[in-house]
Amino acid sequence: MVKPLHIGIVGCSAEGAALCYQTICTEGAKVLGPHAHPEVTLHTPSLSDYMACIYRDDWRGVGDIMLASAHKLAAAGADFLVCPDNTIHQAFGHVEARSPLPWLHIAEVVAEEAAQRGYKRIGITGTRWLVGSEVYPEKFSARGLDYLRPTDAERDEINRIIMDELVYGVFTPQAVAYFQQVMTRMKGGGCDAVVLGCTEIPLIMSDANSPLPTLDSTRLLARAALRRAVQAAAV
Repeated sequence: MVKPLHIGIVGCSAEGAALCYQTICTEGAKVLGPHAHPEVTLHTPSLSDYMACIYRDDWRGVGDIMLASAHKLAAAGADFLVCPDNTIHQAFGHVEARSPLPWLHIAEVVAEEAAQRGYKRIGITGTRWLVGSEVYPEKFSARGLDYLRPTDAERDEINRIIMDELVYGVFTPQAVAYFQQVMTRMKGGGCDAVVLGCTEIPLIMSDANSPLPTLDSTRLLARAALRRAVQAAAV
């Protein structure tokens, strides 16, 4: 068998990066055989470095941190990159042209999956920076998909749950109940699916407890990376 490509993970928050890494490694066996998975290298700078840029709306600075990771992963032998963090994809325009390696874009992966499943209107959840951005609307609109953002009050509470709880590995029934409340409203607003647009949200929400079918951005990105690693190597 041809050796799969080496996947580089540009980490931001620990929980999301860990779930992406774990998914690639555990699901690799389904494709490559028992205990097998592509070579994976993960680089994660301090989350505080990213947050310092985000709080001052410095997306070029965010992009520079992403690029620093990209160069380290290229030096480690990675063939292509993924970033299991939706929020910092707002800096992608500052990154892609200067990157030493090609990337998979998390929202493009999710939009492709949504279109394949036949969804028409998708609720967006995530940090307040993500849901206020064009990261998902741009990719959804390119595929003729409609979308619904959270209300201002919902954005604030979801952001609090993510930044004060989920990134620290704190998972509470109250957080689950709040996400269910938001998703129920989105369902009433005509959504037929919801994107878990923060890579920590899948740690508490899934098809098992969501009132809407979920698009798990973390695992979808990991699976797309796994497919690319195997298929590109075969070609």
